Amino acid sequence: MRLAPSPASESIAWLKLTAASGRHPVFGDPGPLARASLAHPDVALLADLLPQNGDTYRPDLLTPQPGTDAQRRDLIDEQIAQIEAAAQDDLETQVFTYTRTHWNRLLPATTRRIAESGRMQRHLANGLARFWRDALSEGWPELLSIIHQDIAHRATAIATHGVGRALGALHPDMAWAGDAVTLAKPWDGEIDVTGRDLVLAPGVLNWPDDNVIIQVDTPGQAVLYYPARRIGAGRDRRSGRIAQVVGNARAALLADLETARSTAELAARIGYTPGTVSYHLSALHRARLVTKVRDGRYVLYQRTAHAADLLEEARG
Repeated sequence: MRLAPSPASESIAWLKLTAASGRHPVFGDPGPLARASLAHPDVALLADLLPQNGDTYRPDLLTPQPGTDAQRRDLIDEQIAQIEAAAQDDLETQVFTYTRTHWNRLLPATTRRIAESGRMQRHLANGLARFWRDALSEGWPELLSIIHQDIAHRATAIATHGVGRALGALHPDMAWAGDAVTLAKPWDGEIDVTGRDLVLAPGVLNWPDDNVIIQVDTPGQAVLYYPARRIGAGRDRRSGRIAQVVGNARAALLADLETARSTAELAARIGYTPGTVSYHLSALHRARLVTKVRDGRYVLYQRTAHAADLLEEARG
């Protein structure tokens, strides 16, 4: 058993959010570069294989088991190479059989033809490489820092309390039964992973939509993805002496509103409930320290120029 980051898994989570026009509670809007990358046919093909509208399966071949590169510089390259080298039989089983069982929709005809041609592996590998370069590579160091902090915490827990207790503490949906890891899932099953390299992969961008993800459909591979600890807790929200005037909660909100954010994003980032955040935002709006605009399903808040000046003066 080992702990490792999975840049492919983070990329797929970011791509899923981009394709659904969603926002991450901590990292916000994927941005124009991510959306522009979707126009590339290989990135669009990758997005076609992601679950949507209640689908309950994502082909494991899209997120190969992380390698063992000690420097962590070549992990994404290793995973891209694994996608390109995937066996055609394994690809067809995952793309045809498992999607038919677990999706609420039919596989697009063009996607089926590409899979049958034997060229899908190359297109998917190229799509992941392109989306990584366009949308995630620049922000990877911040994500990796969160993941490394979680790995250090889990490694200490294993050394102090043992593997079983550490496994049982990864997530409320997981438990250690003495000789097995049990997961709370909507389906019943038992999988023998004897002899496999079990990788525990803390994730950031899958949170909070996906809790624990089990990946065992690729021969010889077993990966458990779980949410990393304290996602967003390390982001800079210093507010200086303005907290003495408006209070800690409102000062933290103002410090975090250089970029427009929704109530849910702010709640996840600041650590308050959405109701508490909404209450403080209403007060800040009445004081003309924040503006609010509707963007589709979301109401986005952003601090005013006057609030920015107050923050700057307080930090001076």
